[in-house]
Amino acid sequence: MNGQDYYIPAAAMAVSLACKLPALRNSWRDPLQRSVCVLLVLAGAVFTFAAPPTIHAVNHWTGVPNISAPLVYCLMTLFSASCLVLIVNWRGGPPEETRRVSRRWIVGYSAVAAVLVVLFVLGDAPDERLRDFDTYYANTPYIQILIALYLLAHSVAALTMSAMCWRWSLQVHGWLRIGLMIIVSGYGFSLAYDAAKFTAVIARWTGHDLDRLSTFVAPPLASAGALVSAVGFVLPLVCQRLSDSWQTWTTYRRLGTLWHEVRSAGPGGTPAVRMSWWTPAEIRVIQRESDIHDGFLHLGPYFDRDHRDCAYGRALAAGSDEETARAIADAAMVAAAVRARSADPEGEVIGAGEESDVAGAAGAAAGPRDLVRISHALRHSPVVAAVLRQQAGLSG
Repeated sequence: MNGQDYYIPAAAMAVSLACKLPALRNSWRDPLQRSVCVLLVLAGAVFTFAAPPTIHAVNHWTGVPNISAPLVYCLMTLFSASCLVLIVNWRGGPPEETRRVSRRWIVGYSAVAAVLVVLFVLGDAPDERLRDFDTYYANTPYIQILIALYLLAHSVAALTMSAMCWRWSLQVHGWLRIGLMIIVSGYGFSLAYDAAKFTAVIARWTGHDLDRLSTFVAPPLASAGALVSAVGFVLPLVCQRLSDSWQTWTTYRRLGTLWHEVRSAGPGGTPAVRMSWWTPAEIRVIQRESDIHDGFLHLGPYFDRDHRDCAYGRALAAGSDEETARAIADAAMVAAAVRARSADPEGEVIGAGEESDVAGAAGAAAGPRDLVRISHALRHSPVVAAVLRQQAGLSG
Protein backbone atom coordinates (compact mmCIF):
# COMPACT_ATOMS: atom_id res chain seq x y z
CA MET A 1 0.00 0.00 0.00
CA ASN A 2 1.33 3.49 -0.84
CA GLY A 3 0.73 6.76 0.97
CA GLN A 4 -2.39 7.53 -1.04
CA ASP A 5 -4.05 4.39 0.30
CA TYR A 6 -3.67 5.81 3.80
CA TYR A 7 -4.26 9.50 3.16
CA ILE A 8 -7.61 9.08 1.38
CA PRO A 9 -9.26 7.38 4.41
CA ALA A 10 -7.62 9.99 6.66
CA ALA A 11 -9.15 12.76 4.54
CA ALA A 12 -12.55 11.05 4.73
CA MET A 13 -12.27 10.98 8.53
CA ALA A 14 -11.32 14.68 8.52
CA VAL A 15 -14.37 15.57 6.42
CA SER A 16 -16.61 13.53 8.74
CA LEU A 17 -15.11 15.29 11.74
CA ALA A 18 -15.73 18.70 10.15
CA CYS A 19 -19.38 17.74 9.66
CA LYS A 20 -19.66 16.68 13.30
CA LEU A 21 -18.02 19.76 14.85
CA PRO A 22 -21.16 21.99 14.78
CA ALA A 23 -23.14 19.31 16.63
CA LEU A 24 -20.27 18.89 19.11
CA ARG A 25 -20.13 22.63 19.75
CA ASN A 26 -23.85 22.69 20.53
CA SER A 27 -23.79 19.56 22.73
CA TRP A 28 -20.30 19.31 24.18
CA ARG A 29 -21.61 17.63 27.33
CA ASP A 30 -23.11 14.75 25.35
CA PRO A 31 -20.77 11.75 25.86
CA LEU A 32 -21.88 10.17 22.59
CA GLN A 33 -21.00 13.27 20.56
CA ARG A 34 -17.60 13.50 22.24
CA SER A 35 -16.96 9.80 21.68
CA VAL A 36 -17.73 10.07 17.97
CA CYS A 37 -15.43 13.06 17.51
CA VAL A 38 -12.57 11.46 19.46
CA LEU A 39 -12.92 8.29 17.39
CA LEU A 40 -12.79 10.28 14.14
CA VAL A 41 -9.70 12.19 15.30
CA LEU A 42 -7.86 9.01 16.31
CA ALA A 43 -8.92 7.11 13.17
CA GLY A 44 -7.62 9.94 10.98
CA ALA A 45 -4.41 10.08 12.98
CA VAL A 46 -3.83 6.32 12.64
CA PHE A 47 -4.22 6.44 8.86
CA THR A 48 -2.04 9.55 8.59
CA PHE A 49 0.86 8.39 10.75
CA ALA A 50 0.76 4.80 9.49
CA ALA A 51 1.44 5.92 5.90
CA PRO A 52 5.03 5.06 4.88
CA PRO A 53 5.81 8.66 3.77
CA THR A 54 4.65 9.97 7.16
CA ILE A 55 6.61 7.26 8.98
CA HIS A 56 9.78 8.33 7.19
CA ALA A 57 9.07 12.04 7.76
CA VAL A 58 8.45 11.61 11.51
CA ASN A 59 11.58 9.50 11.90
CA HIS A 60 13.60 12.09 10.00
CA TRP A 61 12.18 15.10 11.89
CA THR A 62 12.76 13.56 15.30
CA GLY A 63 16.11 12.02 14.45
CA VAL A 64 15.02 8.78 16.16
CA PRO A 65 14.90 5.72 13.87
CA ASN A 66 11.53 3.96 14.03
CA ILE A 67 9.99 6.45 16.51
CA SER A 68 6.90 6.18 14.31
CA ALA A 69 6.38 2.58 15.43
CA PRO A 70 5.40 3.31 19.05
CA LEU A 71 3.54 6.42 17.88
CA VAL A 72 1.35 4.43 15.46
CA TYR A 73 0.89 1.59 17.94
CA CYS A 74 -0.16 3.99 20.69
CA LEU A 75 -2.61 5.67 18.33
CA MET A 76 -4.03 2.26 17.38
CA THR A 77 -4.34 1.35 21.06
CA LEU A 78 -6.15 4.59 21.90
CA PHE A 79 -8.34 4.17 18.81
CA SER A 80 -9.35 0.72 20.07
CA ALA A 81 -10.33 2.28 23.38
CA SER A 82 -12.32 5.01 21.62
CA CYS A 83 -14.31 2.37 19.72
CA LEU A 84 -15.16 0.59 22.96
CA VAL A 85 -16.14 3.86 24.65
CA LEU A 86 -18.29 4.84 21.68
CA ILE A 87 -20.23 1.59 21.66
CA VAL A 88 -20.73 1.82 25.44
CA ASN A 89 -22.16 5.34 25.16
CA TRP A 90 -24.15 4.48 22.04
CA ARG A 91 -25.78 1.50 23.72
CA GLY A 92 -26.71 3.69 26.68
CA GLY A 93 -27.82 2.63 30.12
CA PRO A 94 -27.52 4.13 33.60
CA PRO A 95 -25.23 7.20 33.25
CA GLU A 96 -23.05 6.25 36.22
CA GLU A 97 -22.54 2.73 34.90
CA THR A 98 -21.75 4.07 31.42
CA ARG A 99 -19.18 6.49 32.81
CA ARG A 100 -17.58 3.81 34.96
CA VAL A 101 -17.22 1.34 32.07
CA SER A 102 -15.91 4.07 29.74
CA ARG A 103 -13.39 5.20 32.33
CA ARG A 104 -12.21 1.62 32.80
CA TRP A 105 -11.50 1.19 29.09
CA ILE A 106 -9.79 4.57 28.82
CA VAL A 107 -7.52 3.99 31.83
CA GLY A 108 -6.67 0.43 30.79
CA TYR A 109 -5.74 1.26 27.22
CA SER A 110 -3.90 4.44 28.23
CA ALA A 111 -1.78 2.29 30.51
CA VAL A 112 -1.05 -0.07 27.61
CA ALA A 113 0.03 2.90 25.46
CA ALA A 114 2.37 4.09 28.21
CA VAL A 115 3.91 0.63 28.50
CA LEU A 116 4.47 0.57 24.73
CA VAL A 117 6.51 3.77 24.97
CA VAL A 118 8.58 2.40 27.86
CA LEU A 119 9.30 -0.83 25.97
CA PHE A 120 10.45 1.11 22.91
CA VAL A 121 12.79 3.20 25.03
CA LEU A 122 14.25 0.07 26.64
CA GLY A 123 14.63 -1.71 23.32
CA ASP A 124 17.06 -1.14 20.47
CA ALA A 125 15.74 -0.54 16.95
CA PRO A 126 18.46 1.33 15.04
CA ASP A 127 17.51 0.38 11.46
CA GLU A 128 14.55 2.27 10.01
CA ARG A 129 11.81 -0.07 8.77
CA LEU A 130 8.90 1.55 6.95
CA ARG A 131 6.82 -1.57 6.29
CA ASP A 132 8.16 -4.58 8.13
CA PHE A 133 9.02 -3.29 11.60
CA ASP A 134 7.03 -6.06 13.33
CA THR A 135 8.80 -8.98 11.68
CA TYR A 136 12.24 -7.36 11.42
CA TYR A 137 12.39 -6.74 15.17
CA ALA A 138 10.25 -9.72 16.23
CA ASN A 139 13.16 -11.26 18.17
CA THR A 140 14.64 -8.04 19.59
CA PRO A 141 14.48 -7.79 23.40
CA TYR A 142 11.72 -5.50 24.68
CA ILE A 143 10.65 -4.67 21.11
CA GLN A 144 9.19 -8.15 20.71
CA ILE A 145 7.13 -7.58 23.87
CA LEU A 146 6.01 -4.21 22.47
CA ILE A 147 4.83 -5.86 19.26
CA ALA A 148 3.03 -8.68 21.08
CA LEU A 149 1.40 -6.27 23.53
CA TYR A 150 -0.05 -3.92 20.93
CA LEU A 151 -1.36 -6.84 18.88
CA LEU A 152 -2.88 -8.43 21.98
CA ALA A 153 -4.55 -5.16 23.01
CA HIS A 154 -5.92 -4.69 19.51
CA SER A 155 -7.22 -8.27 19.42
CA VAL A 156 -8.93 -7.92 22.80
CA ALA A 157 -10.65 -4.74 21.62
CA ALA A 158 -11.74 -6.36 18.35
CA LEU A 159 -13.11 -9.44 20.11
CA THR A 160 -14.90 -7.33 22.72
CA MET A 161 -16.40 -5.03 20.11
CA SER A 162 -17.57 -8.00 18.03
CA ALA A 163 -19.19 -9.65 21.05
CA MET A 164 -20.85 -6.44 22.30
CA CYS A 165 -22.21 -5.51 18.88
CA TRP A 166 -23.40 -9.06 18.19
CA ARG A 167 -25.30 -9.29 21.50
CA TRP A 168 -26.79 -5.83 20.99
CA SER A 169 -27.84 -6.64 17.43
CA LEU A 170 -29.97 -9.52 18.74
CA GLN A 171 -31.95 -7.05 20.87
CA VAL A 172 -32.70 -4.35 18.27
CA HIS A 173 -34.16 -4.10 14.78
CA GLY A 174 -34.04 -1.92 11.69
CA TRP A 175 -31.06 0.17 10.62
CA LEU A 176 -29.42 -0.10 14.02
CA ARG A 177 -29.26 -3.88 13.73
CA ILE A 178 -27.90 -3.65 10.19
CA GLY A 179 -25.26 -1.17 11.33
CA LEU A 180 -24.20 -3.39 14.22
CA MET A 181 -23.88 -6.40 11.93
CA ILE A 182 -21.71 -4.34 9.57
CA ILE A 183 -19.52 -3.34 12.53
CA VAL A 184 -19.14 -7.01 13.44
CA SER A 185 -18.10 -7.71 9.83
CA GLY A 186 -15.58 -4.87 9.99
CA TYR A 187 -14.05 -6.25 13.14
CA GLY A 188 -13.84 -9.60 11.40
CA PHE A 189 -11.32 -7.92 9.05
CA SER A 190 -9.54 -6.46 12.08
CA LEU A 191 -9.26 -9.89 13.65
CA ALA A 192 -7.91 -11.23 10.36
CA TYR A 193 -5.31 -8.42 10.48
CA ASP A 194 -4.31 -9.49 13.98
CA ALA A 195 -4.14 -13.13 12.91
CA ALA A 196 -1.89 -12.30 9.95
CA LYS A 197 0.39 -10.19 12.12
CA PHE A 198 0.57 -12.76 14.91
CA THR A 199 1.26 -15.56 12.42
CA ALA A 200 4.14 -13.66 10.83
CA VAL A 201 5.63 -12.67 14.20
CA ILE A 202 5.32 -16.15 15.70
CA ALA A 203 6.89 -17.57 12.54
CA ARG A 204 9.88 -15.32 13.18
CA TRP A 205 10.02 -16.54 16.80
CA THR A 206 10.18 -20.13 15.55
CA GLY A 207 12.76 -19.44 12.86
CA HIS A 208 10.43 -19.32 9.85
CA ASP A 209 9.71 -16.56 7.34
CA LEU A 210 6.10 -15.56 6.74
CA ASP A 211 6.85 -11.85 6.56
CA ARG A 212 4.60 -11.37 3.53
CA LEU A 213 1.56 -11.87 5.80
CA SER A 214 2.57 -8.89 7.90
CA THR A 215 3.90 -6.72 5.09
CA PHE A 216 1.41 -7.27 2.28
CA VAL A 217 -1.69 -9.05 3.66
CA ALA A 218 -2.29 -7.37 7.01
CA PRO A 219 -2.35 -3.65 5.96
CA PRO A 220 -5.23 -4.02 3.45
CA LEU A 221 -7.18 -6.01 6.05
CA ALA A 222 -6.70 -3.21 8.59
CA SER A 223 -7.89 -0.56 6.13
CA ALA A 224 -10.87 -2.65 5.07
CA GLY A 225 -11.82 -3.31 8.69
CA ALA A 226 -11.63 0.38 9.60
CA LEU A 227 -13.69 1.48 6.60
CA VAL A 228 -16.34 -1.24 7.00
CA SER A 229 -16.67 -0.50 10.72
CA ALA A 230 -16.96 3.22 9.97
CA VAL A 231 -19.84 2.44 7.60
CA GLY A 232 -21.49 0.44 10.37
CA PHE A 233 -21.20 3.34 12.79
CA VAL A 234 -22.46 5.94 10.32
CA LEU A 235 -25.19 4.00 8.48
CA PRO A 236 -27.78 3.83 11.32
CA LEU A 237 -27.36 7.51 12.12
CA VAL A 238 -27.65 8.64 8.50
CA CYS A 239 -30.49 6.29 7.63
CA GLN A 240 -32.41 7.18 10.78
CA ARG A 241 -32.09 10.86 9.90
CA LEU A 242 -33.25 10.19 6.34
CA SER A 243 -36.12 8.07 7.64
CA ASP A 244 -37.19 10.81 10.05
CA SER A 245 -37.02 13.38 7.26
CA TRP A 246 -39.08 11.12 4.97
CA GLN A 247 -41.70 10.62 7.68
CA THR A 248 -41.90 14.37 8.28
CA TRP A 249 -42.37 15.15 4.59
CA THR A 250 -44.95 12.35 4.37
CA THR A 251 -46.87 13.88 7.28
CA TYR A 252 -46.72 17.29 5.59
CA ARG A 253 -48.08 15.86 2.34
CA ARG A 254 -50.83 13.83 4.02
CA LEU A 255 -52.03 16.89 5.90
CA GLY A 256 -52.60 18.62 2.56
CA THR A 257 -56.22 17.51 2.04
CA LEU A 258 -57.36 18.74 5.44
CA TRP A 259 -55.29 21.91 5.15
CA HIS A 260 -56.80 22.82 1.77
CA GLU A 261 -60.28 22.01 3.12
CA VAL A 262 -60.17 24.32 6.15
CA ARG A 263 -57.93 27.07 4.74
CA SER A 264 -60.87 28.77 3.09
CA ALA A 265 -62.79 28.86 6.37
CA GLY A 266 -61.16 32.08 7.55
CA PRO A 267 -62.52 35.51 6.70
CA GLY A 268 -61.89 36.06 3.03
CA GLY A 269 -59.83 32.87 2.92
CA THR A 270 -56.73 32.32 4.98
CA PRO A 271 -53.62 32.99 2.91
CA ALA A 272 -50.85 30.47 3.13
CA VAL A 273 -47.70 31.54 4.95
CA ARG A 274 -44.90 31.89 2.43
CA MET A 275 -41.79 29.91 3.28
CA SER A 276 -38.36 29.72 1.70
CA TRP A 277 -37.42 26.56 -0.15
CA TRP A 278 -34.82 25.80 2.54
CA THR A 279 -37.37 25.90 5.37
CA PRO A 280 -37.05 22.60 7.31
CA ALA A 281 -39.83 20.07 6.92
CA GLU A 282 -40.48 20.14 10.68
CA ILE A 283 -41.31 23.87 10.51
CA ARG A 284 -43.58 23.30 7.52
CA VAL A 285 -45.51 20.61 9.38
CA ILE A 286 -45.90 22.86 12.43
CA GLN A 287 -47.16 25.72 10.28
CA ARG A 288 -49.60 23.46 8.44
CA GLU A 289 -50.95 22.11 11.75
CA SER A 290 -51.30 25.69 13.02
CA ASP A 291 -53.24 26.67 9.89
CA ILE A 292 -55.57 23.70 10.37
CA HIS A 293 -56.28 24.56 14.00
CA ASP A 294 -56.90 28.20 13.04
CA GLY A 295 -59.37 26.93 10.46
CA PHE A 296 -61.11 24.86 13.15
CA LEU A 297 -61.58 28.01 15.23
CA HIS A 298 -63.18 29.84 12.33
CA LEU A 299 -65.39 26.84 11.60
CA GLY A 300 -66.50 26.51 15.22
CA PRO A 301 -69.95 28.08 14.83
CA TYR A 302 -70.72 25.71 11.96
CA PHE A 303 -69.74 22.43 13.59
CA ASP A 304 -72.78 20.20 13.84
CA ARG A 305 -72.38 17.26 16.22
CA ASP A 306 -75.29 15.49 14.45
CA HIS A 307 -73.08 15.09 11.38
CA ARG A 308 -70.28 13.74 13.56
CA ASP A 309 -72.53 11.28 15.40
CA CYS A 310 -74.07 10.09 12.15
CA ALA A 311 -70.68 9.51 10.52
CA TYR A 312 -69.34 7.83 13.66
CA GLY A 313 -72.22 5.36 13.72
CA ARG A 314 -71.87 4.60 10.01
CA ALA A 315 -68.11 4.07 10.32
CA LEU A 316 -68.55 1.62 13.19
CA ALA A 317 -71.28 -0.19 11.30
CA ALA A 318 -68.96 -0.47 8.29
CA GLY A 319 -66.37 -2.25 10.44
CA SER A 320 -63.99 0.59 11.30
CA ASP A 321 -62.13 0.44 14.60
CA GLU A 322 -62.76 3.03 17.31
CA GLU A 323 -59.86 5.30 16.39
CA THR A 324 -60.60 5.28 12.69
CA ALA A 325 -64.30 5.87 13.32
CA ARG A 326 -63.49 8.97 15.38
CA ALA A 327 -61.27 10.31 12.60
CA ILE A 328 -64.00 9.70 10.01
CA ALA A 329 -66.56 11.38 12.25
CA ASP A 330 -64.35 14.46 12.75
CA ALA A 331 -63.64 14.60 9.01
CA ALA A 332 -67.36 14.51 8.21
CA MET A 333 -68.10 17.26 10.73
CA VAL A 334 -65.29 19.44 9.37
CA ALA A 335 -66.33 18.95 5.74
CA ALA A 336 -69.95 19.72 6.54
CA ALA A 337 -68.88 22.84 8.46
CA VAL A 338 -66.80 24.06 5.52
CA ARG A 339 -69.82 23.79 3.24
CA ALA A 340 -72.08 25.43 5.78
CA ARG A 341 -69.57 28.27 6.11
CA SER A 342 -69.47 28.68 2.32
CA ALA A 343 -73.28 28.88 2.27
CA ASP A 344 -73.14 31.71 4.83
CA PRO A 345 -70.83 34.30 3.23
CA GLU A 346 -72.17 37.08 5.47
CA GLY A 347 -71.38 35.13 8.62
CA GLU A 348 -74.89 35.38 10.02
CA VAL A 349 -74.64 32.17 12.04
CA ILE A 350 -73.97 33.00 15.68
CA GLY A 351 -73.30 29.52 17.00
CA ALA A 352 -72.87 30.70 20.56
CA GLY A 353 -74.00 27.33 21.90
CA GLU A 354 -71.47 25.37 19.87
CA GLU A 355 -68.31 26.19 21.86
CA SER A 356 -68.21 22.67 23.24
CA ASP A 357 -68.21 21.34 19.70
CA VAL A 358 -65.25 23.56 18.84
CA ALA A 359 -63.34 22.24 21.81
CA GLY A 360 -64.37 18.71 20.97
CA ALA A 361 -63.18 18.96 17.40
CA ALA A 362 -59.94 20.63 18.38
CA GLY A 363 -59.39 18.06 21.08
CA ALA A 364 -60.09 15.18 18.74
CA ALA A 365 -57.46 16.52 16.35
CA ALA A 366 -54.95 17.60 18.96
CA GLY A 367 -51.96 15.76 17.57
CA PRO A 368 -50.38 15.48 14.13
CA ARG A 369 -51.21 11.79 13.93
CA ASP A 370 -54.90 12.47 14.49
CA LEU A 371 -54.83 15.28 11.96
CA VAL A 372 -53.31 12.92 9.41
CA ARG A 373 -56.08 10.39 10.04
CA ILE A 374 -58.72 13.08 9.65
CA SER A 375 -57.10 14.27 6.42
CA HIS A 376 -56.98 10.71 5.08
CA ALA A 377 -60.64 10.12 6.00
CA LEU A 378 -61.62 13.40 4.38
CA ARG A 379 -60.15 12.26 1.09
CA HIS A 380 -60.91 8.55 1.03
CA SER A 381 -63.81 7.70 3.34
CA PRO A 382 -67.14 6.91 1.62
CA VAL A 383 -68.86 7.67 4.94
CA VAL A 384 -67.75 11.31 4.71
CA ALA A 385 -69.04 11.51 1.14
CA ALA A 386 -72.37 10.01 2.24
CA VAL A 387 -72.79 12.56 5.06
CA LEU A 388 -72.06 15.38 2.64
CA ARG A 389 -74.62 14.06 0.17
CA GLN A 390 -77.14 13.85 2.97
CA GLN A 391 -76.37 17.42 3.98
CA ALA A 392 -76.77 18.59 0.38
CA GLY A 393 -80.12 16.77 0.15
CA LEU A 394 -81.41 18.43 3.32
CA SER A 395 -80.28 21.81 2.13
CA GLY A 396 -82.02 21.30 -1.15
